[in-house]
Amino acid sequence: MKILLTGVTGYIAQRLLPVLLENGHEVICCVRDKNRFNRKNYSDSNLTVIESDFLNESSLQEIPNDIDVAYYLIHSMSTQSGDFENMEELCASNFKNRIEQTNARQVIYLSGIDNAEELSKHLSSRKNVETILSGSKFALTTLKAGIIVGSGSASFEIIRDLVEKLPFMVTPRWLKTRCQPIAIRNVVEFLERVIGRSETYNKSYDIGGPDILSYKEMLLRFAKVRGLKRRILIVPVMTPKISSYWLYFVTATSYALAKNLVNSMKVEVICKPNNLAEMLGIKLIDFDTSIKLAFDKIEQNQVLSSWKDAQTSDIFREGFSKLIEVPVNGCFIDIRTIKVKNSAASLEKIWSIGGKNGWYYGNWLWEIRGVLDQIAGGVGMRRGRKSDTEIVSGDTLDFWRVLLADKDEKRLLLYAEMKLPGEAWLEFKIDENDILTQTATFRPLGVLGRLYWYAVLPFHGFIFNGMINKIAG
Repeated sequence: MKILLTGVTGYIAQRLLPVLLENGHEVICCVRDKNRFNRKNYSDSNLTVIESDFLNESSLQEIPNDIDVAYYLIHSMSTQSGDFENMEELCASNFKNRIEQTNARQVIYLSGIDNAEELSKHLSSRKNVETILSGSKFALTTLKAGIIVGSGSASFEIIRDLVEKLPFMVTPRWLKTRCQPIAIRNVVEFLERVIGRSETYNKSYDIGGPDILSYKEMLLRFAKVRGLKRRILIVPVMTPKISSYWLYFVTATSYALAKNLVNSMKVEVICKPNNLAEMLGIKLIDFDTSIKLAFDKIEQNQVLSSWKDAQTSDIFREGFSKLIEVPVNGCFIDIRTIKVKNSAASLEKIWSIGGKNGWYYGNWLWEIRGVLDQIAGGVGMRRGRKSDTEIVSGDTLDFWRVLLADKDEKRLLLYAEMKLPGEAWLEFKIDENDILTQTATFRPLGVLGRLYWYAVLPFHGFIFNGMINKIAG
């Protein structure tokens, strides 16, 4: 079948895409910016990539008319603007209008479980999207999931942060809320196996694993699987705002996402019984096994996607291409060069920089800068990196975003997502003569930006000089 896949740079779609290709489908991937999609990972001739922004209806004309099935995997919960409800409504309306002009017979939509009487803003928005997509010329199949457990998923990484960092937790009362987690493998199976199944047309199904657990039970079960002893004290006095800040400072989530998650975590998300798993021949994976499977992928450096890499900053609304051209005029630039002893070894060091590998020199200063950034409301150094050895355009790298990663050109270009009075780029490039050039570029915003550059200049001399020597050595 010819399938349209949206949300391709998101967590779920990156897991679903290789499965669709393996099963012989022709896939049209919709991305906002082609620079964020690593086409080299897919040699399949059945893959086409087009640029489409569902907030801009006029950009959707590249979507072919002869598609059979379309996936709607777009969400905006972690947007920095906070207006995700209107954004989701606009995206869904534009999607529906365009798909109605095509030959698509089925749209498959992944939503959230919304069985509680009072819903969070996030779940209300997801339900509204389902309403918008319903009643069209195409058949809608809606799958509703709660907590999704898998390497790189938001839920998994937040639970991992809490359990691995805190031996003793003082937590809000929403940890008593029950939910029905589901393994990412099962989610992908459901999404793929409903394709063309007419008995699922214009129907909605809750999908979840075999376990119904409170958030407290999930944390303790996670700790047990990892061989850790953890104690949790639930107190009734933590307000949603305090809870959001608690999540923000302890885990790698942004404050905007933490706030929306806290509001959602107060709502019980348990599946209404259905026979979909039996109908599709899917064996549901229990919570403990899903944790073990996730760590198998992490330990093998095979994490296919991470929620941290999802594009949420307004900085990238106009695409990566405008940022790849590093400015020169009106900028402060720190350029350092050195002859490397072994270009292959130095290139591997560049490709492994950040995360648990650190920045090779003055790591304590990088950590301090991360804490200061977090206090200022930035992302800090908590995001780490998806893989210890591989890196592609669009990946997060501590408080940087990878704009370009080309091993053939031996060039890595990063863009700062920390809180700054200006914009910053960091570039590493090895030329044909084995000369490594390390360039830090800062485009200041007003007087404050200039004062900031001069204030950190002494630290640059220490950090950047040490870093390039370590990479070259």
